[in-house]
Amino acid sequence: MQLFTLAFLLIAQLVSGHFELTYPNWRGDSFLPPASQYMFPCANVNTTDASNNNRTLWPLDGGSLKIEFHHSWTYVAFNLGLGSNTNTFNISLNPMLLNETGNGTMCFPKWRLPADLNIEDGTDASLQIITIGDSGTALYNCADIRFSADATLLSEDQCQNTTGLELYPLVQQQADGSMVGAAATVTVTASAAGASATGESAAMGMSAPGLSSLALGAALTAALLLGS
Repeated sequence: MQLFTLAFLLIAQLVSGHFELTYPNWRGDSFLPPASQYMFPCANVNTTDASNNNRTLWPLDGGSLKIEFHHSWTYVAFNLGLGSNTNTFNISLNPMLLNETGNGTMCFPKWRLPADLNIEDGTDASLQIITIGDSGTALYNCADIRFSADATLLSEDQCQNTTGLELYPLVQQQADGSMVGAAATVTVTASAAGASATGESAAMGMSAPGLSSLALGAALTAALLLGS
């Protein structure tokens, strides 16, 4: 009984420090060994025949994203890799690293792709979601998708949020205290009806204009590129 209780507590602690990609459907449960969210690029969960045949259909210009955050705050990055079995995620879907605060569900009804990708109907791809905590350690999850002209977005009932979650893009602070890219600052506040953006450039991935790419700190860049 004591061993069972200890194992339960260890699993609960592990889950509380990680995150879940609930839409598009993740490749596999990254909480179950030999998977580990600490492993780059996809938590040691590879594309299989089963996952390849069960890809989530995504609209050609972007689709819904739904994530369960278990940290009180974390940095977040969304990347895309094209191909049926790719481990290369070289297309950034949010050039500025995002700072997410609050734990719970955040759902974006539509996260728009860069307009110049020119995705064709039937193209296979994979999404990579990265979170980085206060220790600088990165966590990874991936989802296999297939772009389709017939794909639909999550309905309002399916895309519910935990009230109070917020998402901010990081901006650089100059030596004089001014902010590079401050005009592009956007706050994304989650409500039950869906995540909504406010700000002068409330774009991020949720509307066509992208935000300017900013240099990231060396530690965060290393975490994004190399994993923990």
